[in-house]
Amino acid sequence: MSTTVEKISSNKVKLSFDIDAAKFDEAMGKAYLKVRGQVSIPGFRKGHAPRKLIENMYGESIFYDEAFELVFDEVYGPAIDENKVEVVDRPQIDIEQIGSGKNLKFTCEVFVVPDVTLGEYKGVEVKKEHTLVTDEQVDEKVEQERRKQAAEVAVDDRPVAEGDTVNLDYAGSVDGVAFAGGTAEGQTLKIGSHTFIPGFEEQMIGMNVGEEKDLNVTFPEEYHAKELAGKAAVFHVKVNGITETQLPALDDDFAKDISEFDTLDEYKKDIRAKLEAQAAERDENTFTNAVVEKVMENATVEIPEPMIERQIDSMMRDFEYRLSAQGLKLADFMKYTGQDEKAFRAGYRDQAEKSVRAHLVISAVEKAEAFEATDEEIDAQIAKFAPQTGKTLEELKATLSDADREYFKADAIRDKAVKFLCDNAKTEA
Repeated sequence: MSTTVEKISSNKVKLSFDIDAAKFDEAMGKAYLKVRGQVSIPGFRKGHAPRKLIENMYGESIFYDEAFELVFDEVYGPAIDENKVEVVDRPQIDIEQIGSGKNLKFTCEVFVVPDVTLGEYKGVEVKKEHTLVTDEQVDEKVEQERRKQAAEVAVDDRPVAEGDTVNLDYAGSVDGVAFAGGTAEGQTLKIGSHTFIPGFEEQMIGMNVGEEKDLNVTFPEEYHAKELAGKAAVFHVKVNGITETQLPALDDDFAKDISEFDTLDEYKKDIRAKLEAQAAERDENTFTNAVVEKVMENATVEIPEPMIERQIDSMMRDFEYRLSAQGLKLADFMKYTGQDEKAFRAGYRDQAEKSVRAHLVISAVEKAEAFEATDEEIDAQIAKFAPQTGKTLEELKATLSDADREYFKADAIRDKAVKFLCDNAKTEA
């Protein structure tokens, strides 16, 4: 047997096979044993007809498909491994010669992981942001925590005001006739939330507990109930109760109640430090993404379509998994959003292509710089994952296969390559 490999493009190779006649004849014999049970020959029970009779009646080509598959399965995989061909799709097969007593000759054209021509990747110029945390942002964060501690307190010594929560009964009518959904008792309404018809909440301001009043409003032209859209209506309302939101005083006691700090100043300093750490992380991620984007722009790579489709498959599986966690099915989601599978996949295409391109380009950098990972660097990657498993680093390491460790090794090398690109980038002012 002989095999040759020819590169026909940056992302495709052609493998040519020349299989000895004896090997193919052996496969034909095995094919006969499998196929004979599928054909009928007069005078013979199914599966007992001699090979020669089957060939006379149907031609020996009746065994070709099965015989070819037997030979292909035996030679294709080893040829791929031996020649270190990284295939990304099924091969397109062309049989050039087949038959008893003849060498089996065929070719396979197959997409492979493409070549990447790196452009400039060391010293790319990228702007780096340095986000400053303002006093207003710190105060807003404090105010958010303050609102979480707010209490609703009953009010009986004043009328309804903006921001109050009112408990009310109401009955609505159009031209004196009540309409479906227009009557309720014990309903709560936050004044200023604009959840009711325009004008409704504003007219309640100034009403006292126990007071009744007619509110004149007009339904919006785009109202969901078409029979009420644009209609003038009257709502007879009664205020059952009023509550107001009371915020805790912004002082040291507040800081003690919600944190481990004794003073409000210490609490604010801690919030600032956390916001600054978050901003720095966002800035670093933005910078890293920009560096990788620039390196990708400078590189040339022709991505095989199957690699993009495979990435879309992966992204759809991930989305489907997240949907299932919410009790939804992908088919139902597409139905609700009015999409078919083709349109849904198309929505992922740009993101998938970008993801594949980034992977290929960074892999090319890894090879160009001959990066390797030390045991310590691999362990550091495993340590990041360990908390998700509820195991210690050593416990998790004891359960890992060689393939698992190779996965973490690849991650460590990838991180090293990305850090190398960022460390060597030139930051624009």
